[in-house]
Amino acid sequence: MVVLVARKQGVTGPGMVLRSLFFNLAYGLWTGAMHIVCLPLLLGPARWTHAAATLWIDVTLWLLKNVVGLDHRIVGAENLPDRPAIFAAKHQSAWETLFLSRYLNFPAFILKRELLQIPLFGWFIRKAGMIAVDRSAGANALRQMSRQASEVFDQGRSILIFPEGTRVAPGEHRHYHPGVAALYTQLKVPVVPVALNSGLFWARKAFVKKPGTIVVEILPPIPPGLDRKGLMKELESRIETAAVALARTADSGYRKQR
Repeated sequence: MVVLVARKQGVTGPGMVLRSLFFNLAYGLWTGAMHIVCLPLLLGPARWTHAAATLWIDVTLWLLKNVVGLDHRIVGAENLPDRPAIFAAKHQSAWETLFLSRYLNFPAFILKRELLQIPLFGWFIRKAGMIAVDRSAGANALRQMSRQASEVFDQGRSILIFPEGTRVAPGEHRHYHPGVAALYTQLKVPVVPVALNSGLFWARKAFVKKPGTIVVEILPPIPPGLDRKGLMKELESRIETAAVALARTADSGYRKQR
């Protein structure tokens, strides 16, 4: 499946490599500069950090579009709820961590606690109000996550979780972790599945970023009321079915070489 898409899009050429080199350098310098310049914002409220993150993400997406030729489009925007919800998304790339933060108005990500220990970056995500989980803590980790999630909802914010727990290449999927079911049954709010095909263009640990159009599909919400087993089965079925379809019908039209 992925091979067929790659053939449609063409072989990586020197122009693509050069554009990726320029983007990676610009992205690295921009990110480093923002982390340093925005350090004083850590002394203020979280909304200051969110405002800085908005600028950082917008410039990054602009660089992707105008340097690499990588754009995006949304399918199913009408499925977005008008109140806080749990968003459960496919995770193929670093791209969606940027885009979904911005598009969903900075939900609280469920992430591993080790990320908080990264100098500068960890300080900002802590200030942004993310939910850090100690994966080695077992049941205690779920209880801690649930407690923090309740606080997030009290603040009027949504939650974003990657049920597979890590980035997974297009055409593959891993076991869905039960954390999303724990939140669903406790908070009694809808779970909104999100499928995408970002890994076809910005693959995990890949130097080259490929031009094209990433598609993000917001699927109909799963209303509260299912048991945990039912929720997990329905969630995985919806996301994986949509992700396979997006990979098959990827907007492979690479923009013309500039």
